[in-house]
Amino acid sequence: MAGLTAGAPPSGSVARPDGRAVRYFDSGGEPDAPVVVWHHGTPQTGAVIEPLASEAAARGIRVVSCARPGYPGSDAAPGRTVADSAADVLAVLDELGVDRFATMGASGGGPHALACAALAPQRTAAVVTFAGIAPYWGDVDWFAGMADPGGLRAALSGRPARLAYAETARFDPDSFTRRDYDVLAGAWAALGADAGAGAASGPDGEADDDGAFVAPWGVELGAVSAPALLVQGGRDRVVPATHAGWMLERLPRGELWLRPREGHVSVLTALGVALDWASASL
Repeated sequence: MAGLTAGAPPSGSVARPDGRAVRYFDSGGEPDAPVVVWHHGTPQTGAVIEPLASEAAARGIRVVSCARPGYPGSDAAPGRTVADSAADVLAVLDELGVDRFATMGASGGGPHALACAALAPQRTAAVVTFAGIAPYWGDVDWFAGMADPGGLRAALSGRPARLAYAETARFDPDSFTRRDYDVLAGAWAALGADAGAGAASGPDGEADDDGAFVAPWGVELGAVSAPALLVQGGRDRVVPATHAGWMLERLPRGELWLRPREGHVSVLTALGVALDWASASL
């Protein structure tokens, strides 16, 4: 792949002060390559999958990604906040010597991309979220338009309730649109496989993600000073477009790209143009 250094280590681990290991993935690249920090969805492994790898490499972009606590290779941290997980990512970037970056996240990675920017405003050039979930605003409308909000509703009752829910939970096929399934069968086929691998080590990662989403994030959207692009599908049945609209009103430099025909996964077809948008700031 163009722009990648041959033999670059695909992954590694950083020890945190509390003894936890945080697994990271690094696509490598030229010493002066612009860096995009990718925050994975729920559940996933954090690996730099296709077509993220090829789209970034074609632009000479280095991608760094971390597995959040509870996902394969990263120790669980019960009760973690969105900001806690973002702080893990910043520690990995410190270890790798990365100072300036753009931060991007899809679905459950969206909050963490925003938190990363809020915690490191001087280092963040730009933020992009794809179908990112908004902070829980304590109203039933937060769930409106979600085909299957059971896990998030269970998380409101605490971690034990969310773990109990996981014992019988099954994916609702109505969560995805026809276009979502077409994309998963094509360019983003690796996403489905990676989601399965992310869930393979147990429910801790997904349960703690959901708990963090419905609890205070530990940062405010108003603290995100970098340009922030919200890419949202108008037919998303997992994270409805109301979430992007709510965040747009609270991000100081927010911009919304609404793609009316796209669903939760098919909105990722905008990855290439979003990388171009972010790299302009790098």
